[in-house]
Amino acid sequence: MTTPAPPEEPAPRFIDDYLLYLMARASHLISGEFHEQLRRKHVSVPVWRVLAGLVGSKGETVTGLAEICLLQQPTMTKLLDRMVRDGLVQRAQDGRDRRVVRIALTPRGEGLVKELLVAARQHEAEVLARHPEAEAIALKSLLRAILARHGKGRRKGG
Repeated sequence: MTTPAPPEEPAPRFIDDYLLYLMARASHLISGEFHEQLRRKHVSVPVWRVLAGLVGSKGETVTGLAEICLLQQPTMTKLLDRMVRDGLVQRAQDGRDRRVVRIALTPRGEGLVKELLVAARQHEAEVLARHPEAEAIALKSLLRAILARHGKGRRKGG
């Protein structure tokens, strides 16, 4: 009596080994965990991205913020209008070029983002703890290098 051959494993789907998909999917899953925390605090993801993008900055242009926040400029302008109305950010003319408008955090925005940064750092630490094989410094360095090399030729905002 012969033993039946084990069933062949199906060939992996292209997408299951495609770097860009893997990066996007991992980001989506991990970000979704943090986005749930934002929802509980009644903060939208775009507002969080603006606040986080302004931390450590003396002011960003609307174009620069749109790029940081992964939004189109008209969408960013409308979001900033609401955030100005809510007292989270302020607009000011650039000291060197009056045609340029800079966006900066207000004291209220700084207070809100300070609380959110604690949650973001804690979430990041929890994610990394789940993956002891990941070397955070090397991973972040690689991702920054990818962004720098592939961002060349794109318009940079201030």
